[in-house]
Amino acid sequence: MGIEIAISVAREETRVAVLDGGVVTDLFGDRAKHKDFVGNIYKGRVAKVLPGMQAAFVDIGLEKAAFMHVSDLSEDAEPGDMLVESEEDEKDSDILRPKRQSAKPIEQLLSEGQELMVQISKGPIGTKGSRVTTYVSLPGRYLVFMPNVEHIGVSRRIPRDEERSRLKDIMRRVRRPGCGYIVRTVSEGVKEDELKSDVDFLHVLWQDILTNRERPGAPALLHTDLSLSFRVVRDLFGKKVDRLWIDSREEYEAIRDFVQRFSPEQTSRIHFYDKEETLFDHLGVEQEIARAMSRKVWLKSGGYLVIDHTEAMTVIDVNTGRFVGKRDQEETILRNNLEAAKEVAYQLKLRGIGGIIIVDFIDMEREKNRDKVYHALVDAMASDKARTRISRVSDLGLIEISRERVREDLLRSLSEPCRYCEGRGYTKSPTTVAYEIFREIRRIEPSGEHQRIVVGTHPTVAELLQDEERHGVETLERDCSAKIVVMSDSQLHLEQYDLVVM
Repeated sequence: MGIEIAISVAREETRVAVLDGGVVTDLFGDRAKHKDFVGNIYKGRVAKVLPGMQAAFVDIGLEKAAFMHVSDLSEDAEPGDMLVESEEDEKDSDILRPKRQSAKPIEQLLSEGQELMVQISKGPIGTKGSRVTTYVSLPGRYLVFMPNVEHIGVSRRIPRDEERSRLKDIMRRVRRPGCGYIVRTVSEGVKEDELKSDVDFLHVLWQDILTNRERPGAPALLHTDLSLSFRVVRDLFGKKVDRLWIDSREEYEAIRDFVQRFSPEQTSRIHFYDKEETLFDHLGVEQEIARAMSRKVWLKSGGYLVIDHTEAMTVIDVNTGRFVGKRDQEETILRNNLEAAKEVAYQLKLRGIGGIIIVDFIDMEREKNRDKVYHALVDAMASDKARTRISRVSDLGLIEISRERVREDLLRSLSEPCRYCEGRGYTKSPTTVAYEIFREIRRIEPSGEHQRIVVGTHPTVAELLQDEERHGVETLERDCSAKIVVMSDSQLHLEQYDLVVM
């Protein structure tokens, strides 16, 4: 079983899964209410310049203002200011990342109210708005076109030197002067006329964007990228993909027509799925999504991972669980850690987890075993397209990973903080709430008259006050010279209560 792509289309959302040997390796989703804006180009207006951060907020017409760092600003760049990272610097990436070497301070380049053309490079994550850049790039079938960068690069995932040289030679002949191009992985073996066609198409697209920019009014949308289904077909549906499944007849026909125009020989691998069982159930994707949402991930050996998200980082704890092994303890721990290393790499990619990740492996006494675990993790993450840095195992069994945030992680996109515990992951115990009620009652100043205090609280706390803590309630009644009436209210949060003095 080779590589398969499954596209499931519904009115409210489109979901895509990539499977390799029946194992889900990538998940993508796009909801009608929360569309993916990455790649969209806008005429924006500078809302605020932040000299202390060397950044600016740009109003592009979305709910939250976009963020732009000075390194993403190409406007008025002086000769020599710009550094282009070559394809050798980009690990398995089709994207070229221009940088500024010695830019002027942002306050000298931008002012509030100024209009400029920007492209979303990263979508909103959590409470943060989108990140934008003035280094525009337009992906085509075979090329990525960069009008602001004069450079030709070839994806590192095309390994043969002679093929890379052939593609560079073609691009030198067909390129538009003053423009930059990255030759994508799918271009391996492609003929010159096909690359020339892509150059012409992207040039026309760019001219349309420039024309739209001249129209008055900002913020304004100048260009939107293809839908998720078509982006996946454009970017992932190459010669190595055995089958592309689509469960929508309309989308199936549209994608077949799309592929027929660019790669007619590939249309035979596009299949319409019309069985009674849903496509994602049939391929086991729904089960894998549920597993990726779980805090605890079981390993085949009986060990497990616990994955916790905090504001600053993600922490993964490795446990032996039911795995006891057959040899000495160190050997058992090593085998568990080696299996965990592979699963950690898989879960980071599947869940789209970025930022700082701390993995707490089970302590190992032998240095050579710590090295084995480190190299196992490095090998397992070698195919990850996101840029990563991995530290060696510390004496405490910790490995620190920094992974590029390429999209909002699966947990954030499919869930929200618990409204009951407000994202803490726990609630106060009924006993703690009961004792808070006692303290609150003691704060009530006696009026000198016979009082009645009505306590409204969650049924669990009410039952506790009427049973185990009944003696405490009676003692409090004597101390306060008041009758305490406990009322059960299922509408209240476990930690909430009402006190009424009558």
